[in-house]
Amino acid sequence: MIILTLRTDKPESELAIFDDLTKLIEIKWLANRILADTIHLQIKKLLDDQNLSWQDIKGVVCYRGPGSFTGLRIGLSVANALAYGLQIPIVGKSTANWQILGIKDLLNGNNDKIALPEYGGEIKITKPKK
Repeated sequence: MIILTLRTDKPESELAIFDDLTKLIEIKWLANRILADTIHLQIKKLLDDQNLSWQDIKGVVCYRGPGSFTGLRIGLSVANALAYGLQIPIVGKSTANWQILGIKDLLNGNNDKIALPEYGGEIKITKPKK
């Protein structure tokens, strides 16, 4: 099973492609403020390097946090959109060994349907001035 993993909670983002529990390829890049502009290009590059297409992805595992609000928002939006668009399962994890645990969940038939972020604290929203 070809599985895409992604982590976007910090300035250096991570993507990997696994075949079951075997890591085929991984990339880390300083995405910081350009994450939204680069994440799809980086996924496409990984797929191309492995002679795979978007349709070859059969599951998504993502890191849910805690971490950067914007990084998690972008990364999980991409992960959820891929899972929804490709009609494949998604698993989100918040542990140190998130990739392996998430992959094992996928291989055991688990599906979170939607991966929700864990920001690590209450979200602070600025109140309107009027």
